[in-house]
Amino acid sequence: MKNIEKTKNNLIDFRVNGGKKLHGKITTNFSKNGSVGLLCASLLNKGTTTLHGIARIEEVYRVIEILESIGVKVQWKKENTVVIKTPKKFDLKNINAESAVKTRSIVMFIGPLIHFLTSFAIPHAEGCKLGKRTIAAHTYALEDLGVKIKTTSQSYQIDSKKLKPADVVMYESGDTACENVLTAASLIEGKTIISFASANYMVQEVCFFLEALGVKIDGIGTSTLTVHGVKEINKNIEYWNSEDPIESMMFISACIVTDSKLSILRCPVDFLSLELEKLKRMGLKFKILKRYYSYNGRTKLVDLEIFPSKLKALADKIHSNPYPGINIDNLPFFVAVAVKAKGQTMIHDWVYENRAIYFTELNRLGASITLADPHRVYIQGGTPLKPAQVVCPPALRPAMVILIAMLGAPGISILRNVYMINRGYEEIAKRLNSIGADIKILN
Repeated sequence: MKNIEKTKNNLIDFRVNGGKKLHGKITTNFSKNGSVGLLCASLLNKGTTTLHGIARIEEVYRVIEILESIGVKVQWKKENTVVIKTPKKFDLKNINAESAVKTRSIVMFIGPLIHFLTSFAIPHAEGCKLGKRTIAAHTYALEDLGVKIKTTSQSYQIDSKKLKPADVVMYESGDTACENVLTAASLIEGKTIISFASANYMVQEVCFFLEALGVKIDGIGTSTLTVHGVKEINKNIEYWNSEDPIESMMFISACIVTDSKLSILRCPVDFLSLELEKLKRMGLKFKILKRYYSYNGRTKLVDLEIFPSKLKALADKIHSNPYPGINIDNLPFFVAVAVKAKGQTMIHDWVYENRAIYFTELNRLGASITLADPHRVYIQGGTPLKPAQVVCPPALRPAMVILIAMLGAPGISILRNVYMINRGYEEIAKRLNSIGADIKILN
């Protein structure tokens, strides 16, 4: 982890000179959630795992700090490549609790570690503050496989003496919960069936990786996965993480808010198709320039060209659903889009109790957003954006939406304490500046 700029203890602000047109081309970076899922899943492998396309973001740095604290050797090679070597014995006595509480990803260590430790404890997870977020989906599914989880005031106590394959019905179609069950089932010999599984992009990524490790999985991309567990995984392997559809959507919304023409390359189209359909019905003009596959050979990509467009509000509400619905993490970007669309839009963020509240921060920038309840906002589109000073909310996507709105607000805005943005976006100020934005980093 040497020579990697970290911001976890530094307060960093962005100074945004808004109202600039974006232009040129921007390439979608590798997936944040895919990076984290692959790092956790690599714990299953006794051989050397080389992962390409790992995002250099704060969330990944925290996961690597946790890995290193329990004995895993992690070495950055090229810009986005890490080499991982697991120890003969994991030691959780000195687990990096400071890093662990900063990311909900810590809970995904349970699935792999149950195969190497019969009992252990991990700290409680935090991550984005989005209301009540239990780990019930993880707990119930892992219990079906023979894992016992006890929650204390400080940690989760794990006992895994008698593991067995099972027919698992997911309590909810959660992404990280499904990844946890996948890694748990991979080293339980026999057939485990996961019903009501998430088919989201990061889950598919972990499935592709597990297949490369020799674990057969049926039903990838559907809501029913069958995992044919193996006795051991000991393989020297190289694997490519694919691109981030949430980042592609972020650039699309930034282009819309700034009334710009922009080419966005390497967009995972299967996880953006419904979003693009909604935007088309709102009046967005765009063109698919090229279709091809990601470096993993499995994820379909396109190059998009977005044109300045006059948007109108949809008559129907906009809401997220498990894949193939609008992605939960893409929904906030429709808030910024709706601010530009003529008419009233209702956005229903039914998953999180608190996230919709953060959308009202855009009112500081000239938006007209009314909070109906903790899950729903009404947006009166077409109001001109204006500069303001805003403190980043403690949630990744709403924080990024505020930055996007600032790009469309002529004048100088200040976004305070952008650690939350750096959790999920790599060098975002530099990259936005490369396509015409004017963002200065203050610290």
